[in-house]
Amino acid sequence: MQLPVDFIHGMKGLLGESDYSLFFEALQQEPPVSIRLNTKFTSAQVNKYQSVSWCKNGYYLPSRPLFTADPLFHAGAYYVQEASSMFIEQIIKQHVQHDVIALDLCAAPGGKSTHLASLLSANSLLVSNEFIRSRANILAENCMKWGNGNMIISSNSSDEIAQLESFFDFILVDAPCSGEGMFRKDVNAINEWSLLNVEMCVTRQRHILKQAWQALAEDGFLVYSTCTFNEKENEENIKWLIHELGAEYIPIAIDNFPEITNTDVGYRFYPHKTKGEGLFMALVQKKSACNKQNIKLKIDKNKQNTADIEALNLYINDSSDWIIQQNNQQYRAILASKQQEIKWIEKHLYVLFSGIQLAEKKGNDFVPHEHLALSKQLNTNSFQVVDVDWITAIQFLKREALFLPDASKGYVLLQYNNVPLGWVKNIGNRCNNMYPSSWKVRMDISHFTNIQII
Repeated sequence: MQLPVDFIHGMKGLLGESDYSLFFEALQQEPPVSIRLNTKFTSAQVNKYQSVSWCKNGYYLPSRPLFTADPLFHAGAYYVQEASSMFIEQIIKQHVQHDVIALDLCAAPGGKSTHLASLLSANSLLVSNEFIRSRANILAENCMKWGNGNMIISSNSSDEIAQLESFFDFILVDAPCSGEGMFRKDVNAINEWSLLNVEMCVTRQRHILKQAWQALAEDGFLVYSTCTFNEKENEENIKWLIHELGAEYIPIAIDNFPEITNTDVGYRFYPHKTKGEGLFMALVQKKSACNKQNIKLKIDKNKQNTADIEALNLYINDSSDWIIQQNNQQYRAILASKQQEIKWIEKHLYVLFSGIQLAEKKGNDFVPHEHLALSKQLNTNSFQVVDVDWITAIQFLKREALFLPDASKGYVLLQYNNVPLGWVKNIGNRCNNMYPSSWKVRMDISHFTNIQII
């Protein structure tokens, strides 16, 4: 691995000669592979794997399998995530144990957002935002597959987010950075690195942080993280937050994790010390007084078909916690306790979706949405369910024609190992495959056999 001379010089200054040798040696090794289980799925299979010490549902795999060939991967039963970034679990456990309005500002592809969705209280609301529209679509797919209904997916700039002044109780800024922590996984990160690029990243990061700070409520928490090593993009940005914006640095207890490096204003993950990639993470709090926006809005009582609402309530568990809303022929369910906040967000941001997408009404039929199939709120008792084998599951995920001779006509929920995959409409001689075309598996995996990861 050929590293930039300026990078080597900086890392030697940061680590010292002897520690740098260990660091460089670690960069020559294969990066560890780790996954995080979805709370909607339990498996004794994971007990054979080494756990990630700072994440309850995080596990290391002995090697990298072909995840594309595992139906449970597509069903959102687990997320392939770099282990160091799972450290955010400790911040939530130690400091955020109440209902919050949360924002993941730079959220794609969705690793930290899906993790936050699992960690925050059921009555919290999480806005997962990604400015780049193509990446926002990937974020939306991954969050749908994760299955939490208390999420909003948006695609806005940090300047647009700042219009929601003092609105969020918790903000994660996983900032675009120079990517030094990804060098052993991505050779392009090495080729694109330069001191000038580092300076450009710092300027961009401070602009994003300033806008995020404006959107943070009094006493709210902001987590700042990067996947890079240099101090300019890490500790110096935290010190800038403290001195320029009045942030208060909040320590995180890491007594149980001696492999994590504690600096004056943050926590570092080095590949020669922790089993993971390079990461920096820090927590600050906004103590300055600020006026939270008055978000009282009139909740429209649209003319909705009562019979339709009653029928759709049967599709979800704990239906009293949710409000079903109709937009033309599309139906969704949102948290009843967060109607005002959701309407306020949708008024100010470009939202891809909010809540649980339930169904579309066509004639007298409700056509169930893929999001409903993958939702943690899905009431499977309201549907015909067929558990399929690996071959049939892969055929479904590739949007191929299916035949279910023992199933009744109508909409059928397909499951694999008791985990929902999605819908087909059985018309007798064949089934119409309803899996989203943009999600379908395009890779040729016909030469693979049943892959069991979890």
